[in-house]
Amino acid sequence: MDIQNIILKLKNKHFLSLLGNGSMSVLAMLTVSILLRNMEPGEIGYWFFFQSVFVLLDTFRVGFLQIAMIKFYTGAEKSRADTVLGSVWFLSLLITGTLVGVNIIAAFFLPYIDSIGIISIIKWFGITFLFTLPSAIASWISQSDERFDRLLLLRFITQGAFIIMVLLVIFFMKLSLDLLLVINALSSGIVSLYCIFKGWTRISTLSKRTRESIMELFHFGKYSVGTTISTNLLRSSDTFIIMSVLGAAGPAAVTMYTVPMRLMEIIEIPLRSFLSTAMPSMSGAFNRGNKIEVVEIMQKYAGTLTLALFPVSVVAIIFADFAITLLGGKQYSGTNAVVVYRILMSFALFFPIDRFLGITLDIIHQPKINFYKVLVMLAINVTFDFIGIYVFGNIVGVGLATLFTFLSGVAFGYYWLRKYLDFTLFGFFKTGFIEIRMILQEYVFKNKTVG
Repeated sequence: MDIQNIILKLKNKHFLSLLGNGSMSVLAMLTVSILLRNMEPGEIGYWFFFQSVFVLLDTFRVGFLQIAMIKFYTGAEKSRADTVLGSVWFLSLLITGTLVGVNIIAAFFLPYIDSIGIISIIKWFGITFLFTLPSAIASWISQSDERFDRLLLLRFITQGAFIIMVLLVIFFMKLSLDLLLVINALSSGIVSLYCIFKGWTRISTLSKRTRESIMELFHFGKYSVGTTISTNLLRSSDTFIIMSVLGAAGPAAVTMYTVPMRLMEIIEIPLRSFLSTAMPSMSGAFNRGNKIEVVEIMQKYAGTLTLALFPVSVVAIIFADFAITLLGGKQYSGTNAVVVYRILMSFALFFPIDRFLGITLDIIHQPKINFYKVLVMLAINVTFDFIGIYVFGNIVGVGLATLFTFLSGVAFGYYWLRKYLDFTLFGFFKTGFIEIRMILQEYVFKNKTVG
């Protein structure tokens, strides 16, 4: 295989999506490493708090519109696509303006607030939220158009601009929380201006919005935003319960539980990549009325990733202590963090199927059912977290509780999706096996034969 053919292989959307998610995870870890080495522990804590609150509030915008846009925009005729995009812009401005307005009102109460964390949020949330709007919509458009090369470039520019500005400040002066918040807002604004200049935001479609399209997006989004918020609560409920139930041991236990959860990126990176490439394809197939193709795409992506992750899980379980020590240090070797990581990786195969069942419910216009699915998982997770801590008295019980959480998600999603699409759970593994065999024949055995 010559160099040109290799380059063509690497330019496919799957590789670009995986590269984008993987590289962003690496850059994010690099950013955290730089900040930890150049800021006081207290200040970096407030920064993490600001980020957590920002992501939670940004959920109203992303959860309300991103999936809805992909659903109605992908595969549509140009006039219809422009109408959808213009309506997305209108609702995005409405949501952004509402939260910025609340932020402005909150600013009047600053003289009565003593918390540095709350003060930082009130001062910087609104302007940062406004500055990130154009780049956010540009990324949604790139994903919907399957321009993963542009999405990769946008992600690099976003993270790169932030890192470069941080390093420049460190070189000339001492990095502080206030300077970091300025850098965050300024870098977001620069990236958004770049997206507008390049024409990636297509803000001109705002004039093509229609009331019908706006209401269509609204009614779809009111369920998908609930699903997104519930999903964020599902991810954070373990931390809240550990902190509240274990009392004085809570903070240390949360830290120990966070170490293996960080290592779960080995699953999340390819899963996010597969989802981002599959969603536009499934949406386009459904918009064309081809339910059979929707099932084929869902089972191909979820099944292939499930089987591909099996050897990864085995290796991770065997070398769990090494991985935990590499990330957290020797103090975590041989601890419950290792046990929890092994537990999580033991049933990581459920993750792709569970996530694809949920996203497919959204794609086929059933976001309400997906919302209920996440609520069921949240209820199961909270219940078994308390039971697990009561039985084991530590984070091992919380790790085991996750098994019941994902089993309930797969069972609920499969039961309801079967009412709309014709498929079986076995089909995931059958289709995945066929896909992996084809990949091996094309990239491994073919090359050996040629050689």
